[in-house]
Amino acid sequence: MDILSKIKKANLVGRGGAGFPVAKKWSAVKNAVGIKKFVICNASEGEPGVAKDGYILEHYPEKVIDGMKIAIDFLSAEKAYLFLNNNYYKKLNKNLVKLLKNSKIEIFVKPINAGYIGGEESAMLNAIEGVRIEPRLKPPFPTTSGLWGCPTLINNVETFYNVSLAAAGQFKNNRFYTITGDCPNEGVYELPDNLTIEKLLKQTKNYPKFSFFVQIGGNASGEALNSSQLKRQINGAGSIAVYSLAKNSFKKVIKNWLNFFANESCGQCTPCREGIYRLNEVFSKEKIDWELLDSLLDNLSDTSLCALGGSVPVPIKSFMKNVYPHTYK
Repeated sequence: MDILSKIKKANLVGRGGAGFPVAKKWSAVKNAVGIKKFVICNASEGEPGVAKDGYILEHYPEKVIDGMKIAIDFLSAEKAYLFLNNNYYKKLNKNLVKLLKNSKIEIFVKPINAGYIGGEESAMLNAIEGVRIEPRLKPPFPTTSGLWGCPTLINNVETFYNVSLAAAGQFKNNRFYTITGDCPNEGVYELPDNLTIEKLLKQTKNYPKFSFFVQIGGNASGEALNSSQLKRQINGAGSIAVYSLAKNSFKKVIKNWLNFFANESCGQCTPCREGIYRLNEVFSKEKIDWELLDSLLDNLSDTSLCALGGSVPVPIKSFMKNVYPHTYK
């Protein structure tokens, strides 16, 4: 059985957040016209509260590298890059360099000034090419026009890890979860991918005995849910942050999100640059204009160039819908 068939049989989806079918992406790059093709493993992991890729690279680097080599062979790729978070580089570089010796894989350290947006796939391409680190307008997509205009396969660390397992017939429908926040057993856990949030918190002994809400998919851009909405599975980046209601006022929570996005916006597009500034301005007033705030969030969602601006409404709107009316009023 060839690797594409094995990937399809395992029903692998990308673990970077979007959940795109792996076989479909690999096929698109395989079928794309180009003299050269490239492979990139995205290990930038800049979303707060997500630490699974660093955990995998520390404990299972051989599997990740094997998955990348399988992709290189499948595409007859010219070269591959491990786009590595600077903190992970400091911690893991020595072992990774040893494992990558005599391979087509090169470590590219994410520039310190790249920020959160530096992990967006097209901004990452710009970083490797040595040009300004900002998102590109899509289409074209990296599958047809990536590094230096060549077809490029981009998957994250956990995806390449899963490819290696699928190739060896060892994939068991598990995934990695990061659990953080107001809980006693913060960490990364490998558990079945069909568990509900409630079961995950209970199995890891992190289910709170106090009033709380959770944020899933990342501590910046993830969706907020109240404690009665936990009988559902996690998608996206596989993270759960637990918030104690006693410790976190609604103004503190939303202000932290807004400050994060304001600091991390690359400033390339006006809706994101000006929109987040205005959101901060509106929210800082003693009497919040909720109608204006909602309108600004809609504008960000509809007109932002990249996923950063488009993701700002997710935590705030879900919090105001799911958490605020049930807990703070």
